[in-house]
Amino acid sequence: MTAPLRGSEPIVVDVALGERSYDIVIGRGQLATLGARIAKLRPGAKIAIVSDRNVAAYHLDAAKAAVAGSAVATVVLPPGETTKSFTQLAALCDALIAHRIERGDLVVALGGGVIGDLAGFAAAIVRRGLDYVQAPTSLLAQVDSSVGGKTAIDSPHGKNLVGAFHQPVLVIADTALLDTLPAREFRSGYAEVAKYGLLGDAAFFAWLEANWQDVFAGGSAREHAIATSCRAKAAIVARDERETGDRMLLNLGHTFGHALEAAAGFSDRLLHGEAIAIGMALAFAFSARRGLLPQAEADRAIHHLAAVGLPTQISQVPGGVPDVDGLMTLIGQDKKVARGQLTFILARGIGAAYVARDVEAADVRAFLDTKLG
Repeated sequence: MTAPLRGSEPIVVDVALGERSYDIVIGRGQLATLGARIAKLRPGAKIAIVSDRNVAAYHLDAAKAAVAGSAVATVVLPPGETTKSFTQLAALCDALIAHRIERGDLVVALGGGVIGDLAGFAAAIVRRGLDYVQAPTSLLAQVDSSVGGKTAIDSPHGKNLVGAFHQPVLVIADTALLDTLPAREFRSGYAEVAKYGLLGDAAFFAWLEANWQDVFAGGSAREHAIATSCRAKAAIVARDERETGDRMLLNLGHTFGHALEAAAGFSDRLLHGEAIAIGMALAFAFSARRGLLPQAEADRAIHHLAAVGLPTQISQVPGGVPDVDGLMTLIGQDKKVARGQLTFILARGIGAAYVARDVEAADVRAFLDTKLG
């Protein structure tokens, strides 16, 4: 395990996808470099900055100042997961067209995962494809949703069921923007950081166990955690861009978690990272139940998530969730379902996740009975 990187220079992580390769630039104050970096990539491009009301209040002026000298349009949308809808997608597409954003211009997604997913999807379909830049403002977006080109909106049937693979041309992860993030949002994003250790890097998970408080406090530990997470995701995306194999590992905790999000109505009752924390706890408990790893190993993973303040039990979802039949219906809508067969990401140990295909629904139902009883 390498020591945390220090100094004022940004950390640059390459996402190696041939002609679609791009950089993730990580560090404090990097939003100010947005204009110069765009000028090198797309000189003369008009820029449409897409944000939500909450983020815009803190960071829109700085983003506009960073691209001063370029023609700039702004689109500000409502905050929250419900913005990832057909209604808001249509509104955003119409706004981009009305602003005369053309091929050769750029969309900048300034926000968390919701804005990144929505603006990226709009960029994928407006004029049959616009380039876009991710400027993630949440921890979750900086380590996960801004990287890899998965864009989507939600359906009443489930999360991220309508979308496209569309890679950004640049990601600017300005860690200073996380200073304005509410504690609950930061903690929610940390679930995705822990995920990288749990799925494939036992040494990183051990480092997080020892240093998570420093990650929350900021500074070099935070940047190290973000960079390590981005490198892990970039390596997986480079191997499997369209999620036909290894990239499924990034869904550790997501089959259970997305079902819980849908059960909570994609609302502030349960943030995405909170749902994924419960989902990962369930995935490790289910793995232990199946004899894949010792119960003590599963307990270690669950203990760390609880120690940082994340929920780990279905009973912690405010307002409750449907019964087992309701949850099984939601799980059946998961994107990894193939010809009606369930696919889960399970673990043979910390840092040893794998894709388990054709998991019997009866086994999942019996397991959930023990968690809802």
